[in-house]
Amino acid sequence: MKHILTTTICAGLLMATSVVPLWAEDHPSHAAPAAEATVQTAASTTSQAAAYPLEKCIVSGESLGEMGKPVVKTYDGREVKFCCNNCVKTFEKDQTKWMTKLDDAIISVQSKTYPIETCVVSGEKLGGMGDPVNYMYKNQLVKFCCKSCIGSFEKDPEKYLKMLSPAPAADAPAAPDAK
Repeated sequence: MKHILTTTICAGLLMATSVVPLWAEDHPSHAAPAAEATVQTAASTTSQAAAYPLEKCIVSGESLGEMGKPVVKTYDGREVKFCCNNCVKTFEKDQTKWMTKLDDAIISVQSKTYPIETCVVSGEKLGGMGDPVNYMYKNQLVKFCCKSCIGSFEKDPEKYLKMLSPAPAADAPAAPDAK
């Protein structure tokens, strides 16, 4: 979602006064949300977008880089790469549809190498309480044992994302002590 930040100069200081959305009321992203999907997406945009995990354009299916340097855009803190500007236009006409398709593609890719078998919040075994909940935080798949764990995750995502980072190799040299 793009915004315009309006400013005011007061007593020689530049101050932000309001944030104004850059869309008309009839913009596709302003449409009513679709029925609840099995994938939940984080709404926070405060941290930097995660690395883009796909090798193909989500719209055309073309390999990224095949038609020149990929076009890179950020939507709600998530980086998305396209093969060309025409695909950007198509994506933006129905962003909800394409973000769902993007989420499904990322889940497919990242599920194959998901590093842990437990919920990052509760520690419960994934699948022990029914089907795990797939959740997209930026472009990172996070799996929970249930929907109620999402709220705890959203309060401090960085704390829980560390659990998804690979552990250092056992034969790797220890880091030097900071003095």
